Amino acid sequence: MSLKMMNSVSRTVAVASPSRLTCVSVSANTAGGKKTVSGGKTVSGNKTVVGANSESKRQTEVAAYLETLPGYGPLSGPFEGVWDPLNLSATASLGDVRRWRESEITHGRVAMLAAIGFIVGEQLQDYSLFYNFDGGITGPAINHFSQVKQGFWEPLLIAIGLAESYRTSIGWATPKGTGFNQLKDDDEYETGDLGFDPLGLKPEDPEELKLLQTKELNNGRLAMIAIAGFVLQEVAEPGVEIFEHLFFNVEKEVIEEIDEIEAELGLPPSIPIPTL
Repeated sequence: MSLKMMNSVSRTVAVASPSRLTCVSVSANTAGGKKTVSGGKTVSGNKTVVGANSESKRQTEVAAYLETLPGYGPLSGPFEGVWDPLNLSATASLGDVRRWRESEITHGRVAMLAAIGFIVGEQLQDYSLFYNFDGGITGPAINHFSQVKQGFWEPLLIAIGLAESYRTSIGWATPKGTGFNQLKDDDEYETGDLGFDPLGLKPEDPEELKLLQTKELNNGRLAMIAIAGFVLQEVAEPGVEIFEHLFFNVEKEVIEEIDEIEAELGLPPSIPIPTL
């Protein structure tokens, strides 16, 4: 083999990164003791790492983006910063994070309406002023849907379909290739901003807007926990409504305290403890 051939030996090396295996063509210059990557960049040493920089860049971009979102910082207490116990952001892309935040905002808004409707529905179920609240729907709210009369579901499904179609047209990108189920870019759509502000509450100042968005996010998170608690409570105690359960416990505690005072004074119990 000639010296020229020895000085120009080409080989392919596999470089591992956290997300993929990359093959890089490297030319070995035996005379100079250096290696030249196929891109034309000359590096010294025995190893060339390719791919780690892109993974590190992705993680840095995701972390920086999370810090710009409403809900980050001391105002999102009791969990300051990013609450990510499963560390999902470690392997997520910016598109994933934006889609998750969109889902969180949407479910928070639905939960706030659900929590109010849960309580109001149980309190107004006997008033004929409200549709289907004519005495035919009674008991805990978790059983109301099974008691709804015909003619309610069709308009409801149409209304939900129109609302979701509008939300999709505003925030979601047209599917292209592998880009299915993705939101539009930041410059086209801000997560949660559907342009619905009939009362004109949206402030123009960016800091005030972020504060208001954080409050909405926090209340949405609380509402998701609350509605889950409502449902589980009524499942645990069949036939008992939320406020009936709460007021029953309060009433029972008051009566027990009165009985204790009467016992200390040597008086007979004047009010019996209520039973369901």
